[in-house]
Amino acid sequence: VQLQASGGGLVQAGDSVLLSCSASGDTFDSYAIGWFRQAGENEREFLATISWGGGRADYAESVKGRFTISRDNTKNTAYLQMNNLKVEDTAVYYCAADMLDAGVEVGDYDHWGQGTLVTVSS
Repeated sequence: VQLQASGGGLVQAGDSVLLSCSASGDTFDSYAIGWFRQAGENEREFLATISWGGGRADYAESVKGRFTISRDNTKNTAYLQMNNLKVEDTAVYYCAADMLDAGVEVGDYDHWGQGTLVTVSS
């Protein structure tokens, strides 16, 4: 499966952004989807994951209550709704896919898309 994240840009603190992860090349609803981010030279950080059918979602504590993961298997697309953005949310955001369980580690995912940059200004 090939993934493409989109929807990033320059926003102000307190704004909301909806990121999309479009998939092609394989059966999208066979894959769990995860969202991660990487700020500068920091390690890639887990944000959220959703099971293949959308019935289960897990979040990092740092974004719980502000970010919401969802998916529309009819559109082969997953989403990350980010609300009340903070300057420290500035990062490149990546989506990833895996045919097994919806994990929380980078190594749990076999397929990665190119990231989309979100810059939050104060």
